[in-house]
Amino acid sequence: MVKSYDVVVVGSGSGGQTAAYTLMEYGLSVAVIENSPTPGGICALAGCQAKKWYYEATETMARARHLAGKGLVTPPELDWSVIRDQKRAFTEPIPDGTRQGLKGAGIDFIAGTAEFKDATTLMVNGAPVQGKYIVLATGAHPMTLPFAGAEHLITSSDFLELDRLPPRIVFIGGGFISFEFAHFAARLGPAEQVVILEALPRPLGPFDADMVEQLMTASRDEGIAIHTGVDITGVEKKGSGFVVRMGSGEVFEADLVVHGAGRAPTIEDLNLEAGQVDCSRRGITVDNTMRTSNPKVFAVGDCAATIQLARVADYEAYVAVKNILAEEEGGSGAAVDYRAVPSILFTYPEYAMVGATEDALKQDGIRYFKNADRNLSWPTYRRIGMKHAAFKVLVDDANHVLGAHIISDNAAGLINIFKQAMLHNQTVDDLYWQHVMTPYPSRESDIIYMLKPFFEDDLLAGL
Repeated sequence: MVKSYDVVVVGSGSGGQTAAYTLMEYGLSVAVIENSPTPGGICALAGCQAKKWYYEATETMARARHLAGKGLVTPPELDWSVIRDQKRAFTEPIPDGTRQGLKGAGIDFIAGTAEFKDATTLMVNGAPVQGKYIVLATGAHPMTLPFAGAEHLITSSDFLELDRLPPRIVFIGGGFISFEFAHFAARLGPAEQVVILEALPRPLGPFDADMVEQLMTASRDEGIAIHTGVDITGVEKKGSGFVVRMGSGEVFEADLVVHGAGRAPTIEDLNLEAGQVDCSRRGITVDNTMRTSNPKVFAVGDCAATIQLARVADYEAYVAVKNILAEEEGGSGAAVDYRAVPSILFTYPEYAMVGATEDALKQDGIRYFKNADRNLSWPTYRRIGMKHAAFKVLVDDANHVLGAHIISDNAAGLINIFKQAMLHNQTVDDLYWQHVMTPYPSRESDIIYMLKPFFEDDLLAGL
């Protein structure tokens, strides 16, 4: 017997749950299919939410070290295993909570691996499940690495489950995961050796080159070694540790080697061809309505060839739902708008950005104006001993923000100000006058110093 629904969602992470609950609220029949024994998604279980337990402690330790000699006499002591246990107290109830939450909302939860049988039918545990619409939200997984001994590496999920941190850790890849977790290791463990190895000429490719250089300087000051342009030929077991070998002949000995070289879309088991769904190495191909090449199938989140961020997955899910409802009930649909998607690295200091990098504007031939400072000595940072705070703001001829980049504590809050300005097409003049009376002194009150140089005419004209 074929089980039929208005919508079948594949995946129970952030994007999948957002789609499922919203569709149910609008009266559609919904099923969620999940092949993991621990439903709930990578963000909650071992990603953005889980890692923040470690980041909060990292930030506290970093602040304490920076305040040594500024009145803080006794530094805090740290117990990694207690942080892990606190994290587990949050993550361990999530799988059962996910199942029960979906069922309680009237959504069928089906455990098993889904694969397309045809354009509207999925096979799960040998039984057909049919959806008038299908939403794919299967997420991503650590990508396969092209060298011998890759099986010796642990994943970021494994890292967050360690009983303790060993003294020598090597991170493979120079992306989000490696930088954030290297900062955790440098502050929360014995940290005799913390190394990041990146194959490309510089790490953190999507971020602004100048600001990445600044973050690298801040990281090195905390004892994190960063090597770029390396050719890793293999990882070997040696006693209780490992040896990471380079094509140059250089070797790094480590107690732990961590996979931080990026994630690949989890789409290999879906039999997408049978579902008439196109894909590439980046993920499932979608248009700006989140439809795939099969107009009844949508893809959201990390499995789609878009942006791998949890809140982007939620946003894409809402867009997909709006378009399903428009097709079902009439009315207008929706299209994604990625103009102002903020990103943040939870290092210390944090690095947050929104909009374009300077290199991207140059490559696209876009005229821009810049205000930047990589050696901020504002009282904001002198008080807390932060040596590497920096910013870069890029605007167009009409004084609209093209991109903003901030290295600071509370960078997430600061970058959101620029995100809102971009979404609402505000000028830096508007932004300046909105923040003149921001509570002072604060990180947010410093925004006006980033903007004032863009005023070519009368500053008071905006009053």
